[in-house]
Amino acid sequence: MKRSVIAAVAVVALVLGAVVGVVAARVGQGAATAGALADVAEARGLTGEEAEAALKTFVPPGEYDEYYIFSSGGHSGQVLVWGVPSMRLLKEIPVFTPDAWQGYGYGTDQGLQVLEAGSDPAKNATPVRWGDTHHPALSETEGDYDGRWLYINDRANGRIAMIDLQDFKTKQIVDIPNSSTSHGGVFVTPNTEYAHISSMTPMPWTEDGYADLKDYEDAYRGVSSWLAIDQETGRIDLERSFQIELPPYTQDLADAGKLTSYGWGFINSYNTEMAVGGDAEGGEPIETGAIANDYDFLHIINWKKAEEVVAEGNYVERNGMRVIPLDVAIEEGILYFAPEPRNPHGVDVSPTGDYIVVAGKLDPNATVYDFELIQRAIENEDFQGTDPYGVPILNFDSVVAGQVELGVGPLHTQFDDEGHAYTSLFVDSAIAEWTLGPKAGVPEGEAFKLVDKIPVHYNIGHLVTAEGDTVAPDGRYMVALNKWSIDRYPLVGTLKPQNFQLIDLESDPLRILAEVPVPNAEPHYVQMIKADKLVHRIEVYEPGTDPLTMTTSEFATLSPDDARVERHGNVVDVYMTAMRSHFTPDIVRVREGDTVNLHITNIETTPDATHGFAIPQYNVEASLDPGEVVNITFEATKTGSFAFYCSEFCSALHLEMRGWLLVEPK
Repeated sequence: MKRSVIAAVAVVALVLGAVVGVVAARVGQGAATAGALADVAEARGLTGEEAEAALKTFVPPGEYDEYYIFSSGGHSGQVLVWGVPSMRLLKEIPVFTPDAWQGYGYGTDQGLQVLEAGSDPAKNATPVRWGDTHHPALSETEGDYDGRWLYINDRANGRIAMIDLQDFKTKQIVDIPNSSTSHGGVFVTPNTEYAHISSMTPMPWTEDGYADLKDYEDAYRGVSSWLAIDQETGRIDLERSFQIELPPYTQDLADAGKLTSYGWGFINSYNTEMAVGGDAEGGEPIETGAIANDYDFLHIINWKKAEEVVAEGNYVERNGMRVIPLDVAIEEGILYFAPEPRNPHGVDVSPTGDYIVVAGKLDPNATVYDFELIQRAIENEDFQGTDPYGVPILNFDSVVAGQVELGVGPLHTQFDDEGHAYTSLFVDSAIAEWTLGPKAGVPEGEAFKLVDKIPVHYNIGHLVTAEGDTVAPDGRYMVALNKWSIDRYPLVGTLKPQNFQLIDLESDPLRILAEVPVPNAEPHYVQMIKADKLVHRIEVYEPGTDPLTMTTSEFATLSPDDARVERHGNVVDVYMTAMRSHFTPDIVRVREGDTVNLHITNIETTPDATHGFAIPQYNVEASLDPGEVVNITFEATKTGSFAFYCSEFCSALHLEMRGWLLVEPK
C-alpha cells in the first residue's frame, strides 16, 4: 500500500486507548472504541501521523478552542477570528468595509459614523469605503495580552481602527494625518500607552500636498506615529498623540521594546536609495533602484524621550498633529540608525526585550541585535557616520550579537517559551527553527544555531506562535500564513484561496497538524491569544445599549408600550422595538421629502436572539443584537409602499416579522 495503514492502526490504538475512557465517562454512552476509530483511519487511508493530527486538532461539538487567532483580512478590509487548534473560522469583524450581514455601513448611523469619521475629506479624494488590513495588535498590560482591545491598520490608506473585544465590534477609525500609506505596525507599547504605526510610502510635506519626484529627497518625508490610547475606552486620542518626522525611506514593519528595552521602538526600512521609478520615462524600475545599497537602516526610536520632548513643547503642529521635526529628533537623541541587511521585512523583539531580530529578504541570515550593545554604542557615540539627513548610524559590528544562516527569503520571526525563534522563509516555502542567545536562557554553545526546518505549502509570509510576541510566549502551536495554495484545494476558479497551516511545536521534528483555506482575504499578520484572557466579553447588551458608547442610548425604547412616531416639521422620529416576531410600530407613515430617524431597540434578553431590519430600495440593512439600539437616518426621496422585514432568521414566525414604510407623495 502507498500509505502505512498498519502504522495508522497502531498509532490510533495507542493514542485512543486512554481517550475512549475519557469520552465514555463524559458522554455516558455511545463512546467509540479504539478499534472502530482504527477502522475509520484504515477506510480513509490515513497514516498514523495523520490520524494522530486529526485527534490533536479535533474540538468536539459544544466544546471551545483554547486559543483565538485575530487575523488581518487583507483587502477585504476586515478582521478574521479563528479557533486553535480546530482552525475553525469563528467570526469576521467588519472594520474598513461595509458588511451587510452585520448591518455595518448600510444605513445604520453607528456604522456610518465610524466609517465617515475614519475618512478625512481633507486627505482623501473621495470617501474611503475599503481598506487593506495588515497588522493586528492586541492590547497589553506589562507586555502581556490583556484581552481588552484590538488595533488594525489600513495599509492602503494610512488609517488605524480600534475594535472593542467586549462585543468584537469596530468603535473607531482614525485617518492618520501626514501619512498616506502604512505598513509599519500596528504594535502597542507594553502597557498600551500608545499604538504605533509608521508610514510606508513617504509623502510630500508641502502646503498643497504635491511635489515632483525630482524633489523627492527634499520634499518627501516619512512619519512615525505614536497614537495615545484612552485607558478607559481604548480609543485613540489624537490630541495626546505625536509623530516623529523621518527621512523619505520606505519605513516597513515595526515592533515595540519590552522589559529590558521598554521605552524604545524599532522600525525596518528599505529603499534608502530613495528610488522613485520611472521605467516608462527613461528611468529604472523601483525594484531595481531600491536594491542597490548593501545595507538599509534599522530605525531605533526612544519614544519615552520623545514623550518628554513633546511635553516640553519642542514640536511643530502639522495638520492637527504634534510633530517632532527630524533635526530635533536627532539633537534630542530620539532617533538612531543601525545598518541592516538590505531590503529587510521583519523586525521582531524577543520576549525578554534583549534581542531585536531582523530578516532581510535578500539575505539568508537572521541578524540579531543586542539592546545592551545598542545602548553602549549610543552612550559611546560609536557611530560609523550619519545618513544624508544627519541621523547617527551605529557601527554594525558594535551592536550585532550574531547572525544565523536560515535559508532563502527570510521574513518574519516569532518566539516560544524555550529560547527558540521561528522565521518564515518565503522563497524556500519553509519555517526555520533556531536558537536565540544566552540572554534568552540558551547555553553559550547552543546560541544562534539552526535547529530544524519544516516545509510549508507554499511561499509563507507571516507566521504566529501562541502569544509569541509577548513577554510570556506559550509555545505549543504555530500557524503558517502561506501566500500560495496551488494544489492544496479543489479547483474553484482562477483566484485560489490562501492557506493556513497549523504546526505542532511540541513535536520533534516539527509537524503540520492541519490546514485550512482562507477564501475571503489575503491575511498578512495574526496574533494568537489564550481564550481565557478574553474576560471582558459580553454575551448580551444591557437593555438599550448604544454599542458605540457602551452606555444606555438616549433613544432606547425598552417596551412596545413606549413605541411611538413623533413628527417635528419635516423630521419624523420613529421609536421602534423589535422582538420575536414583530416590530412595534409595524407601519411607519411619512411624506416625500421627510427626514426619517428610526430608533430601533432589540428588547430581547436571550443570547443569540438577533434581529435584522431591512428596507428595500432605500439601501438600509441593520443588525440588532439583544439589548442593542440602532439608529437609522435617511431622506424619504422615493415615494411608494416599502415592505421592511427582519433579515435575520429569528423564530418560527420569522417570515411574518415585517411591516410597511409608506412614503406619501407631496
